[in-house]
Amino acid sequence: MTGYFKNRNMSFRFKVLTLIVLSIVAVAVAPARGFDTQAAERLIRRVVPAHAQQFRVAAIPADNGKDVFEIESGKGRIVLRGNSPVAVASALNWYLKYYCHVQRSWCGDQMRLPAKLPVVPEKVRQVTPYAKRSYLNYCTFNYSMSWWNWERWEREIDWMAMHGINMPLAVTGQEAVWQRTLRRFGMSDDEIRAFLVGPAYQAWQWMTNIEGVYGPLPQQWINRSIVLGKKILQRERDLGMTPILQGFTGYVPRALKRHQPQADIVEKPVWFFVGGPTAQLNPVDPLFSKMAKAFIEEQTRLFGTDHIYAADPFHEGKPPVSGDDYLTAVGKKIYEATAAADPEAIIAMQTWSMRKPIVEAIPAGRIIMLDLNSQKWKGSQAFWGRPWLAGIIHNFGGNTAMGGNLNEVMERFPRLLNNKSETRNLSGIGMFPEAIGHNPVIYEAASEMAWHARQPDTKEWLYGYLRGRYGRLDDAVKNAWDLLLETVYGRKTGVETFRESAICARPALTVYGASPNGALNSRKNYHFQTLWTAVRSMMAAGEVTRRTDTYKYDLVDLMRQCLADLAIPIQANMGNAYRNSKRDSFAFYSHQFLELMDDFDGLLGTRKEFLLGKWLSDARAIGTTTAEKDLYEKNARGLITIWGPYDSSAIQYDYSARQWNGLVRTFYKPRWEKFIAMLQGELKKQPDQRYREVNINHRFRRPRNNANDFYRMISQWESDWVTRPGVITQTAASGGELRTVQRFYRKWHPVASALYRP
Repeated sequence: MTGYFKNRNMSFRFKVLTLIVLSIVAVAVAPARGFDTQAAERLIRRVVPAHAQQFRVAAIPADNGKDVFEIESGKGRIVLRGNSPVAVASALNWYLKYYCHVQRSWCGDQMRLPAKLPVVPEKVRQVTPYAKRSYLNYCTFNYSMSWWNWERWEREIDWMAMHGINMPLAVTGQEAVWQRTLRRFGMSDDEIRAFLVGPAYQAWQWMTNIEGVYGPLPQQWINRSIVLGKKILQRERDLGMTPILQGFTGYVPRALKRHQPQADIVEKPVWFFVGGPTAQLNPVDPLFSKMAKAFIEEQTRLFGTDHIYAADPFHEGKPPVSGDDYLTAVGKKIYEATAAADPEAIIAMQTWSMRKPIVEAIPAGRIIMLDLNSQKWKGSQAFWGRPWLAGIIHNFGGNTAMGGNLNEVMERFPRLLNNKSETRNLSGIGMFPEAIGHNPVIYEAASEMAWHARQPDTKEWLYGYLRGRYGRLDDAVKNAWDLLLETVYGRKTGVETFRESAICARPALTVYGASPNGALNSRKNYHFQTLWTAVRSMMAAGEVTRRTDTYKYDLVDLMRQCLADLAIPIQANMGNAYRNSKRDSFAFYSHQFLELMDDFDGLLGTRKEFLLGKWLSDARAIGTTTAEKDLYEKNARGLITIWGPYDSSAIQYDYSARQWNGLVRTFYKPRWEKFIAMLQGELKKQPDQRYREVNINHRFRRPRNNANDFYRMISQWESDWVTRPGVITQTAASGGELRTVQRFYRKWHPVASALYRP
C-alpha cells in the first residue's frame, strides 16, 4: 500500500509539473488579448482587393486559451471574427474555400469570385485543439526560398496566416547577426565573410554543419538580408505570429581560434564530405557565455525577439567530446547562457539528432521539441515530459514527384491528439518540409487539420478541396482524382515521397535511385498504367475547368509523373540490351530514352513552377555586380545538382533530383548521352573486353565520383556545369499546357501500354 500511495503522489506531482510546463510555454506563444484588426483587414485587401469592402473583422476572446474563429453573414457583409489576425485569416481561408470555392496556392490560383459574395446560412465556429502551429524547416529557406524577394515573402506570410500558422521559423538575416557578433570578438569582415557560406547554403550553416562553402558571402547580400529579415518579422508579428529566431549552440568559425587562443575550440569532422571541418566552442569555456550573450544582443538589436530560440547542437554530426557529462553541460550552458541574455527564453529544439542528456539539462518549462516527422516521440517517452509539436516533413530537397499518403496526413494529428496517455504533452503541430511548391493538396490537408480534433472523411474532404481548386467538380476530374487517391496519394506509402525517375539519376546500367536515401519509383507503390487513365479523365474536364490555372498545373504535373515513371522501364530495357549484347535493341531503347527526355523537358517548360531558368535568373537578379551575379548563379546551380564543392568522396549529389525544364536538357540528358556514347563504343569490342559495372556504388547504391574513368570524367563535368555561368535557359512558361499534354499523351501512351502489359 505504501508503494501505491508513493506512486500516486509522484503521479500527482508529475501532472502538476506538466500543467506548469504547458502553461509557461502557452503563455510564450499566446496572442495578446484583443488585437488591432487593421492587420487582418490589410491581409483581406491583399487577398481579395475587389471584395474587401464586403468583409467586416471583429475580435473575440480565445476559447480556453485556444485560437478560435467565427464566420457569419450580417448586414450585407461577411463577418470574420477571431482572437488574433491569424484566426481571422484562417476564417477568410475557410470562407473562400467552402463558400466561394476559390483557392490561392503555390501552384496556380483560382479566384473566380462573384461580384456579390455568398451568404453564410448559419454561423460557423472553429476552435483549434492545438495551441501552436509551426512551419518551416531550415532547409526550406534554401531549397525553396533562397532567391525570394519581399513580394514573394509577403504572399507566403499571408498563406501562413490563412493556414493557421502562428509559430514560423524565421532565420532570414542571420548572416548579419553573425557578422556583428564576430566583430566583437576580433574577427575582420573579410574573415567573417569567408566563414559565411554562399546564400544557397545558409540553412546548413545555421544547423552547424558547414562553413565557407560557395562563399565568401558578399556584403551586399548581408545588407539586403537585414532589410528583408526585418520586413518578414514585422509582418509575421503584425499578424499575431510568434517567430522562432536563432539561438547560440557553440558552433563558431575555425578562424576564431586565432583571435581567442585561450578558448577551448575544437574541430568537428567534415559533414557528408562537404567543405572542410567546422569548430565547436566548449560550453564550459567562459567564452561560451560571452558569445551567447553577444549573439542574442545583436540579434535583438537587429530583429527584436519573441523569446523562442532554435538550438539544435550537433545536427547530423557527432559531438567533439564523448560521454553524457559533456552533453549535459552543453544543454545546461545553452539554456543558461540564453536565459542570461533573455530571462524569458525558451529553447526550440529539432528532434532530428536529439540527445537525451541535452534535453533533460534544459528546464522542462523552457524547451519545446519539434518532432519533424512525428517519429521521435515514440522512443523518448514523449520527450521525457517536455512539450512537443508533431510534424510532417513530406518533401526532401525539392524532389518534384507527386505523392504522399493523404489519408495519413489527415489522420496523424488527430490520432496523436486523442492518444494523450502516450503522447502526454503534445501541444501543437507543424509542417516542416525541406522544400515547398509542389503537391499543394498535401499541405492544404495538413494545415487544415489545425482546426479538426477528429479526422474528416478523406474522400469528402478531397472533393471539397477540388471544388475550391477548380471552382467546380466535373465528373471527369472527380474520376481522375479518385484514381490519384488510390495511387500517388494512396495508402501504400508514407507521408514522405521517395519516387524518383531514372532521368535524374547519375547514369548507370542498373539504376537504384537518384538521391541519397532515395529510390526509383516502383510499381509496388501503384500501377503506373493507372496514372495514364487519370490523365485521360483529366483531359475530359469541362471547358470552364480547363481554363483555370490550377487545373493546368495539375494536368501538367500528372503528365510529368507519367513520363517520369515511363523512363524507368525504358532505361532498364536499355541496360539489359547492353548486357545481352543486343545492339539493335540498345540503339532503339537508348534513342527512345533520349527522345523521352526531350519531350519531358518540353512538357516542363509549359509551367513556371518547373523552370530552371527562373531559379537561375532570380538568383542573378539579386546581385549588383557581375561577380555577385556569377556567385549567386553558382550557388543556385550547385544546390540542386552536385550539392557542394567537388570532392572525390562526395555523396550529396543529385539530392534534389528536380524534374525541371532546362535541367533535363542541359544537365541530365548530356550525362546520359555521354554514358550511352561510351556504351556504344564498348559494344564494338569483344564481350569479355567490354565495360562492366563492378564495384561502382557507395553505400547509397549510386556511382561514386571516383568509381572508374567514366565517373571521374562525369563528376568533373558536373562540377564544371555548376561553376561556369551559362546561358540562362527558358525563364517564362511557353507552349500551352493542354495542347502539349494532349500531344505527348498521344505519342507516349501506346509506349506505356506496351511496356506495362502484364
